[in-house]
Amino acid sequence: MKTMKNIGRRTFLRGLGTSALALPWMESLAVGSKNYKIPQRAAFYYVPIGVVRKTFFPGEGQSSVQRNFNNDNFDAESTRSNLGVGLHDLKLTPTMKPLNGLKDKVTLITGLDRTFQPGTDVHAQCASCFLSSASPFSLKHTPYPQARSLDHILADEIGKDTPFKTLEFSCNSHNDNKESIQFDNISWYGTEHVAPSMRDPLLAYRRLFKSDERSAYKNITDLVLDDARSLRKDLGYSDQQKFGEYFESIRTIEQQILRLDGMRNELSKVDLDIPMDGKMPRGEYIRLMGDLMVASLQSGLTNVATFMVGPERWDTPYLFESLFDKPKSHHMMSHNQGKFVEDLIKVDHFYMEQFAYLCEKMSRIEEANGKTLLDNILFTYGSGLGDGSTHQYSALPILIAGSGGGRFITGKHLNVSAKSGLVKKVNGTFKTPDGGEPLANLWLTQAKAMGLELDRFADSTGTISSLLV
Repeated sequence: MKTMKNIGRRTFLRGLGTSALALPWMESLAVGSKNYKIPQRAAFYYVPIGVVRKTFFPGEGQSSVQRNFNNDNFDAESTRSNLGVGLHDLKLTPTMKPLNGLKDKVTLITGLDRTFQPGTDVHAQCASCFLSSASPFSLKHTPYPQARSLDHILADEIGKDTPFKTLEFSCNSHNDNKESIQFDNISWYGTEHVAPSMRDPLLAYRRLFKSDERSAYKNITDLVLDDARSLRKDLGYSDQQKFGEYFESIRTIEQQILRLDGMRNELSKVDLDIPMDGKMPRGEYIRLMGDLMVASLQSGLTNVATFMVGPERWDTPYLFESLFDKPKSHHMMSHNQGKFVEDLIKVDHFYMEQFAYLCEKMSRIEEANGKTLLDNILFTYGSGLGDGSTHQYSALPILIAGSGGGRFITGKHLNVSAKSGLVKKVNGTFKTPDGGEPLANLWLTQAKAMGLELDRFADSTGTISSLLV
């Protein structure tokens, strides 16, 4: 532990055997700290099945999507914000209210589209191609416009020096899968070559903060703390506080995992008419996986992460513990929006609460440049559908938290497209008119801001300069 690079990004405190735990940056231990460079980091938070537009997007109100989604056609103008193209002050809608304390740290982007390539299920394509949308029919031997996803392209540059180039997290632990992997993954090494995601908190914990069989007799954090006491005396007061907070957060994660595992064991003994994991507290599960992701980013285990909060189209119910008294299927409700619209609004708000929780957690982690982890990352919230009931690929819900170290604007609403027109139903799927701003333009903008020399990404047509400082 003699250089800033080792302390800040790659040093591990060694416990007994092979136990290891990564450390965040510590100023007291920094040698040559003036040369330390805050790493570029990116994370993606994917929400399935779109959103209820009238409570998510500013200025849309009671859109025709809500009134006429069973018709064969509807006017797409009402699925666009009625604000003009350009930057506007950010106004938090009911769904975005959980971000109230972070309003100056996030930017809403409206008007971004993807082009649907006919021939596959709309849900499978919107999830699997969200970060990898190639131009339609540009790839051979696959029905999907799916190439290497953005997270892995970014990691080739900004993840070279981390123990894990990328980390993939999923909050779908169900084993009753009736769908293909396309419905349940957003990270891809290449066309139809999935990057497997971590779904079990305990297995994820062991992979990230690995232990040997002796950990069965003692908590991993206890093993590490025993070996770390000699290091702690060398820390200044502020670093001692940071050291204590970091290990307490890891210990809390460990305790939550043990509690949830105990709950899972008890539920497995009960004869249920739904999969056992459907009874698990949904928010607690998402936050626990999110805590693991944040700890990995904080300690330098990775600089690039994807986080999928749920699968597309699965009819398996989940227990949204703070919302309903029994498990419900998000997908089923989306196809009956007239009947379940209030429940769907609750689910949208619920997923935004979990996103806000992770943003707030990042905003409390101070880093070497005096800013927070949230300031130093681009953390993107998004869905591959603009509306779950119509399956539209236009006007997607996209939010970016953080500024990537001061490279992106924050606290604004950027509307990038004024496109409107008639959306037609083709083979049971709503097809939006061509000519909107591609979602890939955002991905290209993020990549270039992180130093990648790309002229184009997927079906991009250029960068979005209004996002850059």
